Amino acid sequence: MKRIIAKFLFFISGWKANYPVTFKVQKSVMLAAPHTSNWDIVFALGVYWMEGIDAKFLIKNSYTNSFFGFFFKWLGAIGVDRAKHNNLVDYSIELLNNSEKLTLMVPAEGSRRRVEKWKTGFYHIASKAQVPVSFGFLDYKNKIAGVGDVFNLSGDFKSDMQYIQDFYSKIEGKHPELYNKKIF
Repeated sequence: MKRIIAKFLFFISGWKANYPVTFKVQKSVMLAAPHTSNWDIVFALGVYWMEGIDAKFLIKNSYTNSFFGFFFKWLGAIGVDRAKHNNLVDYSIELLNNSEKLTLMVPAEGSRRRVEKWKTGFYHIASKAQVPVSFGFLDYKNKIAGVGDVFNLSGDFKSDMQYIQDFYSKIEGKHPELYNKKIF
């Protein structure tokens, strides 16, 4: 059902999906960037749904416990009680370690507003859980959503971040003025 919805959405919106075959891994932290619009999640999830991958993302539990909670959970939302889980990095590592298959979407910018640098939680999650980082992207200029790479971190933070920054420097978000291409 999700696959049909995603294909229909991409068809009527004129978007294309672009990803390597190698992006189908059992577990990964999927970067979702640039994140400048509420529409980002629709196209990001669509890429995974077209390939039958049920990507998940963290959200305030007030969404998943609301009247429309079933819808958010169906989308892939994992409700987080911030009073219980103060450290989302450790919680995310626990989720990955306790799952046989999990693609965890992380908007590294942490906001749809312009930020001076990315939050680095995604890096620590992937490193400590020993899973690769998938480069999920949304190029609004060319109407392409996809996964550009599946990257195994080297442990050299500066080198890894430079590699990630180089990849995302070519991508244009829905609101380019809100995306800082210098991520660290």
